[in-house]
Amino acid sequence: MAVQAAEKDGINVEDDHLNDSLGNPGLISPDKEDLSRLLTVPFSGRIRGGMRPGKKIIVMGIVDLEPESFDVSLTCGRDSEKEEPPHDVALKLTARFTDRQFLRNARISGKWTDEEASTVYFPFIPDQPFRIEIHCEHQRFRIFVDGHQLFDFYHKVKSLSSIDTVRIQGDLQITKLG
Repeated sequence: MAVQAAEKDGINVEDDHLNDSLGNPGLISPDKEDLSRLLTVPFSGRIRGGMRPGKKIIVMGIVDLEPESFDVSLTCGRDSEKEEPPHDVALKLTARFTDRQFLRNARISGKWTDEEASTVYFPFIPDQPFRIEIHCEHQRFRIFVDGHQLFDFYHKVKSLSSIDTVRIQGDLQITKLG
C-alpha cells in the first residue's frame, strides 16, 4: 500500500525507507546519486512533494575560512539557469561577508524582487558551523539561524507545491541537509 503511494509520487523507495519521508532525512534527494559527491557545492536537490505549510528545510554547514558570500535558494524547477524564461525563485538567501549582510529576495517571471536586508545581527562566522532552518508557513517563510529567528519572508510564489528544488552555492561546506 505505502509502496504504491511512493511510486505514484515518482519516487522509488525501498520498503525500509518508507518511514524516512516523515522525518527529516528523506526530504531532500540530491540530483546526483553518487554518495561521495552527495553534498558538494554547488548543490542542487529535489524537495519531495514541494513545499507546504508546516514543512521545513534545514541546511547545516561550515563557512569557508575566507568567505565572500554564499546563498541558499528554494526554486521552482530543477533546470539550468540558461532557461528562458528562467525558473521562479521563491526565496534566495544570500550571506554576504564583505558588508555583513544577510539578504533575501525572489524571482518571479524573470524579475527579481527588491532585496530585503534588515537583520538584528549577522549570524555567520568564517570557519564556523551554522544551521539554517527555513520554516514554511501559510503566508511566509520564517528563517532561523542557530535556533534564533532572524526574519520572515512573505511568499512571492503563491503555489507552494511548485517550490521543488533547493540550491546551495558559494563559500561553504554542507554537512547535513534535511
